Amino acid sequence: MSSNLIDGFLQFLKKSPSGAVFNPWWEVDNENDISGGSPAIRRNQLRAYLQKRLRKAHIAVIGEAIGYRGGHFSGIPMTSERLLLGRSKKVPMKSNDFFFDINPQRTSKPEKCPEGFSEPTATIVWDTLLRLGLKPDQFVLWNAFPWHSFDPRGGMLSNRMPNKSEQSAGLSVLKAFLDLFPHDEVVALGNIAASQLEELNAEIHQVRHPASGGAKLFRQQIGRIANRLI
Repeated sequence: MSSNLIDGFLQFLKKSPSGAVFNPWWEVDNENDISGGSPAIRRNQLRAYLQKRLRKAHIAVIGEAIGYRGGHFSGIPMTSERLLLGRSKKVPMKSNDFFFDINPQRTSKPEKCPEGFSEPTATIVWDTLLRLGLKPDQFVLWNAFPWHSFDPRGGMLSNRMPNKSEQSAGLSVLKAFLDLFPHDEVVALGNIAASQLEELNAEIHQVRHPASGGAKLFRQQIGRIANRLI
């Protein structure tokens, strides 16, 4: 039954907006993907990530959008290839921290970034939550806009804030995620995630986004929330 629920949720991700939006689970990044099978790898990794956390996660952390250094190639929100492959010096991870029974794979071409892409926000979020004493399957990460909005002038290896119409297009997926993962606590990273969640009348805690000098305040604010759950 749980596999059917997750497969049903993955179908919601197919309907990404047109324009400068990349869908990591259903589209090939012809310039940067290692093969035409990359979307299936990312889809399988997201499925396994969600499966491990279903009915176990106590806290959901919602960011703004997929980034090219993170979920674009890992398939998992706020999770870089380097974290997934256990190559992060800051946050050493094992495959069973993410999944039950599959081996993590990169999907970017090695010549683009030999050790795999690393995303600062992903590193800070994972490091903070683990240091607070949460186990990897006790929290689940997602984004208010679930796809990767990129700057058409910069190409796929760039990020931009999703516009209002794109944010609206992501609301149905966000609602489906909250239905799939009812939580004790929902944490919004920054204003965009908070406004999207408020559109759905979700009860949330808003914390400082860790980017652009916000890491210290983020750690303090989310620490107070997590301490109630540990």
